[in-house]
Amino acid sequence: MQFAPSYVGRPSMTAEEEAYNFLLDAICGGRLRKGDRLIAEDIASEIGMSRMPVREAFRRLDAQGLVTLRPNRGAVVSGLDIDELHEVFEMRSVLEGLAIRVAVARIGERQLAALERLLDEMDDYREESAEWVSRHRAFHEYLCSLSGRPRLLKQISALYSLIEAPMRLWLEHVEKPLSARQEHAVILEAIRTGDADKAEAVVRAHIEGTVPELIQFLQSKK
Repeated sequence: MQFAPSYVGRPSMTAEEEAYNFLLDAICGGRLRKGDRLIAEDIASEIGMSRMPVREAFRRLDAQGLVTLRPNRGAVVSGLDIDELHEVFEMRSVLEGLAIRVAVARIGERQLAALERLLDEMDDYREESAEWVSRHRAFHEYLCSLSGRPRLLKQISALYSLIEAPMRLWLEHVEKPLSARQEHAVILEAIRTGDADKAEAVVRAHIEGTVPELIQFLQSKK
């Protein structure tokens, strides 16, 4: 298997971080799919490193639920079943709702302008599913980062990693809804009111509203 190693060559990264990001990018990008076997020797050779950092990356991905380690049999990409996908979106809804509730009082015009620019970037990539999903994730993670709660953001980012691959697969086969920009604009409007309850409710409704269509698509692929 050959993947474009977009993370290779960053001098600030350790070998383990490089291997982890390489694999995470391949899984989230859909180039590695559920059930694919991961062979440390092959991946290490492709990236240009020893096997040990790759195996450490496997362990890290296993802890996040993206990879399953099998004793003496290597590792496989885990993926999510429908119940697990439901659970991840439920967790996202609660945690992002909390992040926005905390963030509302900290968001000013400068942060709102940055969020508007991120929405513009999503519009720019409407025809490129992978890039659109990346920009969508960037919007939500930046918004959540404004809460000033790094541990909370870390948990939210881990949940995004679990759903990014199925999201990209879904959006490769369906047209992104024309309402996408408006749904996100409604979040910004709620923030501008300064009403933390309203902002939390809008974000949670937005996240939970994605689930039925995504699951319907995934079930149709079986």
